Amino acid sequence: MNSFETDLSRAFTGVNFIAGFLIECMILYRFGFDSELFQISVPVLASFPYSTAWINDYQSGFLKEYLPRCGKKAYILGKFLSCGISGGSLISTACFFYLHTKGGEEETLNLLLVFLSGMLWAVVAALLAAASDSRYVAYGGSFVLYYVLIIIYERHFKTLYCLYPVEWFAPKHLWVFNDMGISLMCGGFVWICGIAYYGILEYRIEML
Repeated sequence: MNSFETDLSRAFTGVNFIAGFLIECMILYRFGFDSELFQISVPVLASFPYSTAWINDYQSGFLKEYLPRCGKKAYILGKFLSCGISGGSLISTACFFYLHTKGGEEETLNLLLVFLSGMLWAVVAALLAAASDSRYVAYGGSFVLYYVLIIIYERHFKTLYCLYPVEWFAPKHLWVFNDMGISLMCGGFVWICGIAYYGILEYRIEML
């Protein structure tokens, strides 16, 4: 059984992905890419598709039937990668449709940065879900962390724009290596989350 393909299919065909995508499109068409509402929606909607998949499998008992067929490593990696890819795709696909139907100043938008930012917040939500066993912590925790970073930047450390999460998908400052620098930073954060996620789920599975 290919765990990654199964998880990816579940993530993209689920109601949460469709609902999140439609909501993001509505926000973009109504308020625009530069709106505060869109910026705040990124960590919330990116976590919709698959960040709580582990909780669903664990609480339903499906995990005990599924795990022997795919193996522990494949199961964990499938969950993590599918969560990140679906979360990033939700945000970037909504932006893609918005840019190519409405146009405007946002045509210079880097969709790769949008995808990586959505991916990052999706896996942060998955990590919180694995650590807490709570859907509320998963969906709300990434938003709280996102907003805390905004407050830190706007109220205290204006020079530390690298901590400002909006900069990660809509940069206004000059970065080292330009957009590649942002990509490397987001990719590094995703990698760190992946290590932590794997460790937590490996421990939880061994305790079953």
